Amino acid sequence: MPKLNIIKIGGAIIEEKRKLVSFLKDFSSLNGPKILVHGGGRDANIWAEKIGIPVKIKSGRRITDDKTLNLITAIYAGQINKTIVANLQGFGCNALGLSGADANLIKAVKRPVKTINYGFVGDITKINNDLFNLFFKKNIVPVCCAITHNGKGQLLNTNADTIAAEIGKSLSKEIDIKLSYCFDLPGVMKDVNNSSSLIKKITKKSYQKLLLNNSISAGMIPKLHNAFNALDGGVNEVAIDSIKMINQAIPYTSITLK
Repeated sequence: MPKLNIIKIGGAIIEEKRKLVSFLKDFSSLNGPKILVHGGGRDANIWAEKIGIPVKIKSGRRITDDKTLNLITAIYAGQINKTIVANLQGFGCNALGLSGADANLIKAVKRPVKTINYGFVGDITKINNDLFNLFFKKNIVPVCCAITHNGKGQLLNTNADTIAAEIGKSLSKEIDIKLSYCFDLPGVMKDVNNSSSLIKKITKKSYQKLLLNNSISAGMIPKLHNAFNALDGGVNEVAIDSIKMINQAIPYTSITLK
């Protein structure tokens, strides 16, 4: 089997229809087995404000109470996921929208309370490799949202970057993996307002230096943490790059252990 591409999108790509549709057209043309993982952008916050559900953020992470969980399930696994699937089908890509609960695809446990109670947030415990392999054999493209489950009837909110990394780690035992975190910048930037400030390669050692020098935006740090976690777990390649990377040879950030 050729290399498996796992691509994660979120943020501004999901929020801007033109960018999303353009990316999905490119994604549909990507040959070989592939998985698309998506987050939720700001839609959940917008709808929470509309219906009067307080948005609670601690240390940059969403607090997911029962009302918030119901809302994000409807948006992540419903509106966003099915919009992506419908567009991919329109481009001739036989996509299947999935949460972790569907066919027991991704199991998780509720994060234990330490200093902060994050509510119904899930830490992944198992990926259903057999099911993913069945999809590949049938030329079905999984589109995974940021909802998992505990196998006991409870849905959980799980970070989409982490889902992409954990799928990659699990499947890396059977196939070569390229994991790409795609957004609307070329990669990791020292200055998001300066297009020439792209960092083309980040190793574990250089990452520590960048952190000490405050050269990386706070929002990029969890993404890089997941990237190194994926490499440590057996993923062959990790890139942080632009949504245009599929059909254009453009510079990007390569994440490596050394």
